[in-house]
Amino acid sequence: MKIVTVVGARPQFIKAAAISRVIRDGYPGKIEEVLVHTGQHYDENMSKVFFEELDIPQPKYNLEISGGQHGAMTGRMLEAVENVLLQEKPDWLLIYGDTNSTLAGALAAAKLHIPVAHVEAGLRSFNMRMPEEINRILADRVSNLLFCPTETAVNNLKLEGVSKGVHNVGDVMYDVALFYRDRARQQSRILRTLGVTPGGFALATCHRAENTDDPQRLGEILSALADVAGQMPLVLPLHPRTRKLVGEYGLSHHLKALAVTEPLPFLDMVALEQAARIILTDSGGVQKEAFFYGVPCVTMRDETEWVETVELGANRLVGASRAVLLEAVEASMKSALHQSSSEPYGDGHAAGKIVSVLKAH
Repeated sequence: MKIVTVVGARPQFIKAAAISRVIRDGYPGKIEEVLVHTGQHYDENMSKVFFEELDIPQPKYNLEISGGQHGAMTGRMLEAVENVLLQEKPDWLLIYGDTNSTLAGALAAAKLHIPVAHVEAGLRSFNMRMPEEINRILADRVSNLLFCPTETAVNNLKLEGVSKGVHNVGDVMYDVALFYRDRARQQSRILRTLGVTPGGFALATCHRAENTDDPQRLGEILSALADVAGQMPLVLPLHPRTRKLVGEYGLSHHLKALAVTEPLPFLDMVALEQAARIILTDSGGVQKEAFFYGVPCVTMRDETEWVETVELGANRLVGASRAVLLEAVEASMKSALHQSSSEPYGDGHAAGKIVSVLKAH
């Protein structure tokens, strides 16, 4: 059996690592995986380092497509992925998440009548202004196998009339969190490099267009982060695009109080997440990782796909208001993180279940 896997962004590299490991170790000679990197994240810190650290096989195809408007980028990817599929003739096209790379892969395969398997299917923010929401809905509609991370995702699909090929396998990111947790503690030196101590600093990320493309929202967020930095050191690995917009909006003065870094290698980020006193983010992946590692999280968005983290009291959804954000930080610091005996994201074996279903089909 041959699988073509399309990835293009950091979160997809991480998820692909778990499934590629299962294919490599559990099905040698039985499943061939062909990895296609669209190039959507092209910075070395956001791409090359991840493949090395996560022990992901180097892509057979690197399409080197990045930049431009959503339509132009997706169109170029669609054409290039189609050419790969015509050459490779796979049994399955495997996609992850909700990026332009995801949508391009799904459409290219569907038009060639190649079955599509979507990992992280069924997630919904119910905000159609998000490019990611459009990508994930369209990808789900043309997928033959829909691998859901939670029961909520299964129910979302059911409400849309989709039940065939739906499997609740758990969250691949939970597999990854368990696998790399100890390795990050042992191998990473980032805490020493930054001069921070476990439980003595805050960690923040900010990259979503809804925040970065709005000077008012971004200004409120950065102002709040600077205030938090007055209480404890605050580490901010800064996305290149966010850094550029901060300068264009004249908001660079807020960064002076923060420990700003370049995007970090995966193991360094995991080490920081585990050691942080509190995490502030607009990233879906970081929200869950905070939950996995038992660290309070404040999410700087108006909605989240990972509603379980909010329902279990581990995550506070605050939008981009400086005042509300600071109130949530104070409340999170005072309250103990609610630990649930339930496992909303599965048992840590999602990757194995996914490959098993693919093999059965």
